Amino acid sequence: MTSGHRSEDGNTPGLRKAAVLSVDTNDGTAIVQLAGELDLYNAPAVRDALLQASADNPGRVVVDLSEVEFIDSTALGVLIEARSRFANRQAFLLASPGLETRRALEISGLDRHFAVHETVDSALAAEV
Repeated sequence: MTSGHRSEDGNTPGLRKAAVLSVDTNDGTAIVQLAGELDLYNAPAVRDALLQASADNPGRVVVDLSEVEFIDSTALGVLIEARSRFANRQAFLLASPGLETRRALEISGLDRHFAVHETVDSALAAEV
């Protein structure tokens, strides 16, 4: 039996944001917008979206993290896996991480291995 408790954002516990908001390809660039809590439960959906984005060998993949509220080690592993399958690893870019996501990247040391940009626009403008 549930108590009907609502979280601070007004969502009932157990109802989560979709992990993948969109996968768009334009002019040789794939942009994957992720959201919510990225963890063990939705890692397969994130993996599928990143592999879909990389399937046609775009010139770059930008992973928009602006709507991500939490990321665990499983989801970080998915980012590593997706980047390792990308022909030009320098062209796999992370953009707009919030405070919690940035902290997870720093604690894991991944901020030194991924190109992390403040905005999607700066990731799109970066040389790869």
